[in-house]
Amino acid sequence: MALAPKFAGQKFSAAATPTLHTLELYLDYVCPFSAKMFDTIYTSVIPLIKQKYPSKVQILFRQQALFDDAKSYYDVNLVNETRNQTYERLSKLGATVGLDEKEMLKLLWINDKPAEDGSLNTGNAVTNDLKVLVKMNRLVGVHVTPTVLFDGVVENSISSSFTGDQWAEWLEKNVA
Repeated sequence: MALAPKFAGQKFSAAATPTLHTLELYLDYVCPFSAKMFDTIYTSVIPLIKQKYPSKVQILFRQQALFDDAKSYYDVNLVNETRNQTYERLSKLGATVGLDEKEMLKLLWINDKPAEDGSLNTGNAVTNDLKVLVKMNRLVGVHVTPTVLFDGVVENSISSSFTGDQWAEWLEKNVA
């Protein structure tokens, strides 16, 4: 969990590490509101943080589950393909941003044979990781996207409609 710098006395670390303010962004790649927030963060907020708060603020992306290509993964566009066919397309998309397509597909692939113990609902190589991330999200009260946490607390005043100027004003007020 993120820790506000004013509570640094509650942190023990064997090495001297800076205590930064933490913005956690919970975004879903098929959510148009998350895409809107991501665009503002990427084009306005990150450059502002690099310029004005480089040693005071860090951003953590807590991706939920494809912004520019999101619509091709909506229900109507998936209904006639198998899950593994969708995973093949996702792996190709991952390759466009530098991921190893074959390795990604290997992690996503659903086997069509029962597991050794006879179980039929075995998931894939990322199922357990996804379950952990969902538990983490629920633990901090994230049930919808986009959601922003600041130093570990849900910040409901920030919405997907926040402009770069609103972010600048908010950061000025909240980053000591």
